[in-house]
Amino acid sequence: MGRIKTTPVKTLGDELIKAHPKSFSEDFDKNKQALGEVKKIKSKKIRNVVAGYITKKMQKIKKSGI
Repeated sequence: MGRIKTTPVKTLGDELIKAHPKSFSEDFDKNKQALGEVKKIKSKKIRNVVAGYITKKMQKIKKSGI
């Protein structure tokens, strides 16, 4: 179990997935790098939280077949 992500993290993650769907995958490390190219986030912790949220969201998308 993990902690619940805050609304700004979810909002930013969803916006980035909609804007750049091909940039992200199910791999956390690749998503961290892609996030650095797409959006400049100063805080390392926030970048990792957003990358984790995007990773989880991409896994759900693949599993559901959307």
